[in-house]
Amino acid sequence: MKIIDLHVHSLVSDGSYTPHDLAVHAKEVGLSAFALTDHDNIAGNEEAAAAAKEQGVDFVNGMELTTDFEGRKLHIVCLGFDKEHPAFQKLYQQMRRVKEGKIPEIIDYVRGKGIDISLEKVQPYAYGRMDRYAVMRYLVSLHLYDRAQPLWDNYLDPAVAMLGLDQNVPAEEALPVIHAAGGVTSLAHFHKNIGLKGLTRAEQERAIVRLHELGLDGMERWYPNYTQEDRDFAAYMIEKYRLLTTGGTDFHGSNRPNIEMGHGIDGNMAVPYRVYEKVILSCKKFHK
Repeated sequence: MKIIDLHVHSLVSDGSYTPHDLAVHAKEVGLSAFALTDHDNIAGNEEAAAAAKEQGVDFVNGMELTTDFEGRKLHIVCLGFDKEHPAFQKLYQQMRRVKEGKIPEIIDYVRGKGIDISLEKVQPYAYGRMDRYAVMRYLVSLHLYDRAQPLWDNYLDPAVAMLGLDQNVPAEEALPVIHAAGGVTSLAHFHKNIGLKGLTRAEQERAIVRLHELGLDGMERWYPNYTQEDRDFAAYMIEKYRLLTTGGTDFHGSNRPNIEMGHGIDGNMAVPYRVYEKVILSCKKFHK
């Protein structure tokens, strides 16, 4: 069976592979298509697309958008949008100002926690413009932990909160913009804290229905650490509300070492190629 991965990160955000090397790796692990979905950043899409073409792997441009919804933070996988569309560019520049904001102050906060860090030491880890992910990549280089998440929990997220940088574009503003730019949107990992964790199933259903009304197209049907109950709920929601189906491993390379691109944890995932085909058809519908 031809398989795909529609949720993948590169070192443009918090993954460990370059966009080019992700395409090479996709071929190595037997994928037929993938999307690059870096956090609030599209800088790696052109490189990944060119490398995917070289490797004979289908590709769709993407981004994992951070948005606020009813007092929660959500991640929305955005696929197939026109990055040059004026509405998208306006939204994107708004997001980037936040992600690139107060970097010296973030570094000062981290230094105050006893870490050997400075703007000069972080600079080589910037991919294009300096942002908080450059700080993360520098912290990764110090080998403080065996994965990246504790760096966010212990240093970066507290700094962002203290500095007032934890405000994101509201879902009701962001979702229509992706449509205007010809793309589709899918709720990522609904079961996580950055998601709908802590709500009852009825409350999660109500939230997803409301997001759908605001312009959300679908949700992730497959994710590496879904429980069977999570998988059943996602399938139920997709069928009941005719949502677009997506799925991906949330691959981060060595920054999340137990997850393999396209295959999840110990081979527990295999998103079929038809999911990619339906995403592309949905994007073409919006481009008409």
